[in-house]
Amino acid sequence: MIESSFGDCSFERNFGLVTRDEQRRLARVCVAIPGVGGVGGWHALTLARQGVGSFRLADFDVFTPSNINRQAGAFVSTMGKPKVEVLRRMILDINPEADVKVLPAPLDATNVGAFLEDADVLLDGIDFFALDARRIAFAEARRRGIWALTAGPLGFGASMLAFAPERGPTFDQYFDFASCKTFAERLVAFAVGLAPAGLHADYLDLATVDVSRQRGPSSALACQLCGSMLALEVLALVLDWREPLAAPAYTQLDLRTQRLVTGTLRFGNRGPLQRLKRFLFGRLLRSKGVVFGALETGVGMSAGALQRSRASGVAAIEVADRREETEVKEAWRRRSLPRSLRA
Repeated sequence: MIESSFGDCSFERNFGLVTRDEQRRLARVCVAIPGVGGVGGWHALTLARQGVGSFRLADFDVFTPSNINRQAGAFVSTMGKPKVEVLRRMILDINPEADVKVLPAPLDATNVGAFLEDADVLLDGIDFFALDARRIAFAEARRRGIWALTAGPLGFGASMLAFAPERGPTFDQYFDFASCKTFAERLVAFAVGLAPAGLHADYLDLATVDVSRQRGPSSALACQLCGSMLALEVLALVLDWREPLAAPAYTQLDLRTQRLVTGTLRFGNRGPLQRLKRFLFGRLLRSKGVVFGALETGVGMSAGALQRSRASGVAAIEVADRREETEVKEAWRRRSLPRSLRA
């Protein structure tokens, strides 16, 4: 692939940062990217320009006007078009010799194995609210013995986690999903575990988060930053420069506050400080009217069943709140918490 005259010319400006041999090695790398919207599209295009040769893309959605502000493939000319097909064409427009296979369907237990069949690394581009698909993807990556990386666009920054194939916590263990009894609890656990430092918390307007419509504030700046961060980790991994900083370690960078934090959560989301953050963040969301009224997806439910499900979910959360409040020591309350989460 890179041996061709086109490859030599199109990627020659990479030389000096990578060697010619490393560039040839990148041409033989295959990355799997489930979700090519907010961050996934930037993962794909950044790595295509670095010379990665093979891509496996999955997405069942089409581009809509609400994608314009941040998604790599969103243009007036692509409205209503399948995201995977648009990104496939964009990759091939960068490198006509790339091998790009697409899955225009939701990722689930029936197709995740085939999707990751040839992949050297998994890069998470799945929508924030699609936790089931994300858990399936990370579990399959672990089973296949490949690295799985995620980067979340948070405010004007990004937070990154990397899950090693044979050591450290699994995705579910790190986020402590086993302790979560409702969809709302899982969302809170994912948000808090993804960004333990909460660098964006003091300027993010939570009133703009709409769980029922699965929408929240986002920016192209943050999505592109996620693409750059994960692309570098892919290069470092496949070119044997170093391994990613593996979970329970994390990295969060916020450009607005000009802060970079790296740390390790020894017990993941099960640690006392993380449990406190989960409780306080959940309480803060409810005070803003964010989580209540959208605790369950309601797929396949009647209106009455959905209402009963939501009511029982609220009750379960309130019971969990009381349990958390009695179990977590007050001494933790003001330690390492963003101002917006302090009492």
